[in-house]
This record gives sequence, structure tokens and C-alpha cells, in this order.
Amino acid sequence: MIRLERRPTSSKAWGAASPLLAVALTMVAGGLMFAALGKDPFLAIRTIFWDPIFGEFAWYFRGQLLVKAAPLILIAVGLALGFRAGIWNIGAEGQYIIGAICGAAAGLVFYPAETRLIFPMMVVFGALGGFLWAMIPALLKVRFGTNEILVSLMLVYVAENILASAAVSWLRNPDAVGFPGSRNLSQWPAAANLELIEGTGAHWGVMAAVVAVIFAQVMLTRHLIGFQIRLTGAAPRAARFAGVRPARLVVLCLGVAGALAGMAGLFEVAGPAGQISIDFASGYGFTAIIVAFLGRLNPLGIVAAGLLMALTYVGGDNAAGNLGIPGAAISAFQGMLLFFLLAVDVLTNFRVRIGARKVAPFSGGPG
Repeated sequence: MIRLERRPTSSKAWGAASPLLAVALTMVAGGLMFAALGKDPFLAIRTIFWDPIFGEFAWYFRGQLLVKAAPLILIAVGLALGFRAGIWNIGAEGQYIIGAICGAAAGLVFYPAETRLIFPMMVVFGALGGFLWAMIPALLKVRFGTNEILVSLMLVYVAENILASAAVSWLRNPDAVGFPGSRNLSQWPAAANLELIEGTGAHWGVMAAVVAVIFAQVMLTRHLIGFQIRLTGAAPRAARFAGVRPARLVVLCLGVAGALAGMAGLFEVAGPAGQISIDFASGYGFTAIIVAFLGRLNPLGIVAAGLLMALTYVGGDNAAGNLGIPGAAISAFQGMLLFFLLAVDVLTNFRVRIGARKVAPFSGGPG
């Protein structure tokens, strides 16, 4: 008989080892999947994880790593704050989309003006758009006790419909012929999120991600709000006795997560993506959930997890182009990370026992 037995206290060793073990299991399972598709599993894993860092064209891929990692880290940091407090924001993808739309729309109002104030204004409106979109599940939870998981998730589909409407109608480039979409912001100097150091891939989104990580780390370890977040997640009843206001914490955590996701959307639409289009939604908001948990909900861990996940994006595109691996297989490979992390993470709080459960002998009744 195989059973799980709860540990008296969480295992720190398993807590540290589970992300590494999850990555290893993902490589093994991914290799088997690639083999089933008729591809060389060792070549596929090498193409995804080795070539972008040490291969012939590593100089190009290294810059792309920062481009892909920045939005993932920025969104995951915001999500991690809520997750640590037991506030489950699953709708960061919708906040990412709305932030991109609001930021792009704010900038396009002034097209083709050339002033340095346009891009900072777009960043503010992007953050504001994501914040307001996150306030919908926050206020519904505070006022009516609704489930923030369902509300935030359903709002993703609403945001995707707003995105489609913007791309084909009210934000569509009036001078374009062909595919619907807004003007290309990356080609408008006043609104472009350009590289700060040429060839590195580092743009303002990367800088914002660094600032967000530092801010979150300091807040969680040095500030009263960080203590309240950690206490609420670990012992909700104790947090109430300590004077923590759950409603205020819900609004704070969802608001910060929404603002960071909205900023990520703006940096993406003004940089790598370039325009509002029907297929702008890239899934970063959902992938950031994997990044947050892979990084153990720790800002510094999220940096490492974000770079690793970015490596699967960059390496996955490389494998798809050079080895003909389907994009769906690459997405499944990325999803395996979360699956194995959640599976292995069980061993942090439980230990596996093999054998029949011991039953205390019956001592007999009275008399």
C-alpha cells in the first residue's frame, strides 16, 4: 500500500529541490514526447536549452532571452504577491491585454507628434488600464464575496474580444491595407520601446522588471505590508487577530498585479510586438503563473524561473524552425513544468509511505 503521510513541518530540502527535479522530469518527459513525434529527443533538448546560450548564434538568442523574460518576470512578481496571501489572480492575461490597449490608445491620440512625454504617458496609462481591469474581481470579491479565480479568468475572454474589436475598428491603422491592426508603435520614435543598449535586448520593460523585483523583495522582507501578506497566506485567522484587513489586502495585491501586467503589455506592444493586433495575446499572463510557482513565489527565484521559461520560448522557436517540432508540442513541453512542479511539490508537505497502515491494538472495553 502506497500512501501520503503529512510531515510535521514542511521540508526545506524538498522545497529547494522540487523546482530542479521538476525541470529534470520535464526534460525526460519532453524527450519522450519528442521521440514519439519522430524527433531525436537529445537533439531537441539540446536545441532548446543549450544552443540559445552556447550555440553558434548564441549572441542573438541571448538578447532575445531578456525580451521574452521581462514580461514574464514583471507579471509573475505581481502574481506572487497575491498568491502568497492566498489571493488567486488567474486573469493576468486579460490585465496584460487591457494595459496594452490603454497604453497604445493613449499614445495614438497624439500621433504623429514627436515629444519625449508620449512614451512615459503610455506607460502610466498601460499600468492604469491593467489596474482598473484587476479592480473588477477585487471589488466584486470585497463587496459580494465572489471567487476571484473565476471572475479574473472569465475577464480574460472579455479582454480578448475588446482586443479584436480594437484591432479591426477603433484602433485600426487608417492607412493600412490588408491585415487589421494599429499603427506600428515601434516605428514611431516618440512611442517606441527601443533597446537601451544595442544588441542586448534590454529595453525599458527589462528595467521595469528589475525595479519590480527589487521593490517586491524589499517589501516582503522589510515592510509591514510584506509581513501581512506572508502572515495572511500562512495563517489567515492569525492575520485577522493581528489586525490585518483582508479587503484592503485583496485590493492591494490584485491592484499591484494588474498594474504590473498592464505595464508588461504596454512594453510589449510598444516594442517587440509593435502594434495592437488580433493575435497580440501571447499567453504571457498564463505562463507567468508557471514562472511564479517555479520561482517559489520569491522575487529573486522568479528572475531565475523567468529566464528559464524564456529559454524554452527562444529555444522552442529555434527547435520549431530547425527541427520541425510543432508549436503545440513546445507549448505542451512548457506546461509540463507546472505539472511536474505541482506534483513534486506535494513532497514538501507529505512523505511517501509504503506498506500497510499501522493500527493501534484494541485494549478491550471496560470490564
